[in-house]
Amino acid sequence: MTIINGRMTDDHAGPLVVFLIGMRINHFHKVGRWLPVIKAMGPMLRELSANPESGFLGTEFALCSPRQLLLLQYWRDFDSLETYARDRDALHWPAWSAFNKAIGNDGTVGIYHETYAVAAGAHECIYGNMPPFGLGRFAGLVPATGSRNAARERMRASRGAGSE
Repeated sequence: MTIINGRMTDDHAGPLVVFLIGMRINHFHKVGRWLPVIKAMGPMLRELSANPESGFLGTEFALCSPRQLLLLQYWRDFDSLETYARDRDALHWPAWSAFNKAIGNDGTVGIYHETYAVAAGAHECIYGNMPPFGLGRFAGLVPATGSRNAARERMRASRGAGSE
C-alpha cells in the first residue's frame, strides 16, 4: 500500500458501528476444530463486500497473538449488522450453526465479539504517514488541517453536514 505522507483523517460523517469479532485457538493440535472457523470468515467478508447495500463498510485484520485473531469491522449502523447476522439466506447463519454444532462449549475454540454504536460527532481519527487504514481506508481520507487539525475539531466534523 502507498504511504500517504502527512496527517490525514477519515471523511466519515454521521453515526457508525464498530464491531470487533475474533477467535482464539485454545488447542493448537486440534487443527480440524479451529481451521474451519478461520476458513468461514473469508467467504462472509467477500459476500458483504460485494453488497454495498449490506451496510458493511470494511474490515481490518489483526493477529493479537499466535492464538488469537481479531477483525475490526465498520458498519453503517447496528440494524445492518444484525440483519446480516440473522439472515438465514446469507453465509453467517449456516457458519454460526455449524460452529455451535461442531464446537459448542467444548473449549477447543474461543470466539468473541464486541459491538460499539458510535453516535454522529462521537469519533475522530488521525493517521500520520500511513497507508489507508481503518475507517479512513473505507470512508476516504482528507487532510487533517484547518477545521480538522485537532481531535476536538475532527470530532465536531464527524457530526456531518453543517457541523464545521
